[in-house]
Amino acid sequence: MFKTNQYFDGKVVSIGLNSAEGTATVGVMQAGEYEFGTSSVEIMTVISGELTIQQPNETEWKTYRKFESFVVAKDVKFKVKCSQDTPYLCLYK
Repeated sequence: MFKTNQYFDGKVVSIGLNSAEGTATVGVMQAGEYEFGTSSVEIMTVISGELTIQQPNETEWKTYRKFESFVVAKDVKFKVKCSQDTPYLCLYK
């Protein structure tokens, strides 16, 4: 069964599933700025558009585009900016 999650007043929506690679979500972020917390290692892949990320304890922002991935450590917070509605895939390890 799929599980739907909504964050930030519905501006970020995801569908949780068990994929061949483990627990995952497929979602979309509405244009905006967000801060997320992790409870496991997260491997995020941009499906279309781009996400600009600030990793914990870093001052630099890095932009990831279509089919590029980044890893976020467990038990941290990270910041995300997107200038357009952006779909993503997130694998939890």
